[in-house]
Amino acid sequence: MTEENDGAPRADQPINRRRKVPVRTKLLFASGTLQEATVTAGGIVTVLFYNQVLGVSPALVGTAFLIVSIVDAISDPAIGTLSDRFSSRWGRRHPFMFVSALPIAIAFYFLYQPVEGLSETGYFIWLTVFLLFLRLGQTFYLIPHDALGAELTDDYTERTSVFGYNAVAQMILSMVLAMLLYYVIFPSTPDYENGLLNQPQYVIMASVGFVTIIFSILLCTLGTLDQIPYLHKVDLSKKFVIKDYFGELATLLRNPSYVSACLSLLTTYAGLGILGIVSTYAYVYVYELATEQLIWATVAKIPGAIVALPLLWWISKRMDKKNIVIMSLLAMSVLISSPHILKMLGFFPANDSPYFLYALFGPLLLGFMIFAVSVIVIDSQLVDVADEHELQTGARSEGVIFSVRSFGNKATAGVGGFVAGFGLEYIGFPENAEVGGLAPETVTGLLFMNGPLYLMIYLLAVFSMTFYRIDKKRHAEILKELEARREAASSAGG
Repeated sequence: MTEENDGAPRADQPINRRRKVPVRTKLLFASGTLQEATVTAGGIVTVLFYNQVLGVSPALVGTAFLIVSIVDAISDPAIGTLSDRFSSRWGRRHPFMFVSALPIAIAFYFLYQPVEGLSETGYFIWLTVFLLFLRLGQTFYLIPHDALGAELTDDYTERTSVFGYNAVAQMILSMVLAMLLYYVIFPSTPDYENGLLNQPQYVIMASVGFVTIIFSILLCTLGTLDQIPYLHKVDLSKKFVIKDYFGELATLLRNPSYVSACLSLLTTYAGLGILGIVSTYAYVYVYELATEQLIWATVAKIPGAIVALPLLWWISKRMDKKNIVIMSLLAMSVLISSPHILKMLGFFPANDSPYFLYALFGPLLLGFMIFAVSVIVIDSQLVDVADEHELQTGARSEGVIFSVRSFGNKATAGVGGFVAGFGLEYIGFPENAEVGGLAPETVTGLLFMNGPLYLMIYLLAVFSMTFYRIDKKRHAEILKELEARREAASSAGG
């Protein structure tokens, strides 16, 4: 029996920190992304639902997302620290994951089932409150979940595989749920050419989401309980002092690799969040797609999920993590923004052209073939930073370090909703908008947010990644020093 396959290690058996993680564990760890995919699918319609269905101004919707994002910025690192220092018979991470299931599910349901007859201010308050509850619940799940993945192995390549399974699962599940959203829950009807405006259907989305979220979190949490013996043993005898917490944050913020990975991740997710919202507006009101045709935006992303891991395996043999991220973000941003930029310049096929759908979704297909690669690698980089941080401070702080990923994941909706909301207000997007009835300047504004703005955000992510410093050689040196230190501490302890 080996610790890579079955059974937990004996108490007197040294743990191989460079072990290969079983495929079963990787799949169960990745099953938790169904929760994220559900919330992401809801995020596609959140702004449109409150703006076009309930009549809340885009600026107020954006304000709600801004308020919640500010709370996230405070709560995420705090929960990360608590998770790092928590102790129980079920480990440090799993109790947080378990208790998050019901709050996330309840908040998701009521976010899309507000009380009828509220005023615009009432709906704004409702959105803010339940979005806040949803995101706080996700904080209790996402940070311990990601920190758990970071602790499964110290191997430079294997940890990329762990987060690779997670990222690919999230992409596939997000696509499946998006297709169900467009085809099953919100199809076009004689009364609603744009099915996303059909308010009674939102109870179906809310109910399915409720069940899916609970199932996903419980499957992941219970399915990975057997990995607790393989996680880092942390000294919890030292009393938590708030000054030490801020000192730890200060140390991380002085680490150029951590700041580089954080900025790249945050800008990447923010750009994705803006695109996820304003692209729906552009597809419906500029490109005049029916609800069923929106499925092509999801279908175009499928090849990316299929080739992500083999492509990453091939590229990682030839390129270090930093260069992989830079290359993939550059290529993706240029490809995905190009149709909207060409439309602004008058070089794009007309909406009734036989080449129209190919021109609109072909670049999306090519861009998302490499998108997953950048996300997987940035996750892996954050784990490498955790090793460097331990070398510098003697503390394992995956929770604090991965709080930025949780914040970034939620920033997909948070920053996206904020920028998109105020952007729609700025370009004068009307209430009860009609397809084909937008003013030219409003059309141009939508295209700008989908094209040049998106491109500029991703170029910022590329620039941020140029400051990353940990390569494969440096990480090998870090692990060698850490292993020597751990061995000395183990010998001294008995």
